Amino acid sequence: MFDFDMLLPPIVIFLIFVAPLWLILHYRSKKQVSQGLSEHEHRQLVELANKAEKMAERINTLETLLDQESPQWRSKV
Repeated sequence: MFDFDMLLPPIVIFLIFVAPLWLILHYRSKKQVSQGLSEHEHRQLVELANKAEKMAERINTLETLLDQESPQWRSKV
């Protein structure tokens, strides 16, 4: 049949080394997620939001200029 003595050492190694490390890393990552954004990440988010606003303004300006110079440009797209 099946020899359970061959399966015992890998199970013991898993329970002694892998499982505790796995649990520690899992709960550490859960703690970091629950803490929210770091200072650096918050600054990056604000910077990206500012860039997105500037880009939206530029697109609106470009569309206004195109509407004045070539009113049918939207139907061509």
